[in-house]
Amino acid sequence: MTENTMTITVKVNKLALLRAIARRNMSQNMLAIRVGSTSGYISQIMCGTRTPSPKMREKLLNALAPLTFDDIFIIEESDNGSHLG
Repeated sequence: MTENTMTITVKVNKLALLRAIARRNMSQNMLAIRVGSTSGYISQIMCGTRTPSPKMREKLLNALAPLTFDDIFIIEESDNGSHLG
């Protein structure tokens, strides 16, 4: 018996985020302060070593309004097949 599990990961579109920060004349550190985080964590989500939680995604969207979810995030889907039996 085979069971397939779909995994969905939400990542930051690094280039779009960098552009949004630049257009607002902000630094990465200023963005971190606005969302109540550290510049290290922002750096990690920008580099893709960490993925932003739903709460962090909401904070980023609020800080970068009027941008939308699709403007600054990428949804990645992967099919992780598990073989049972």
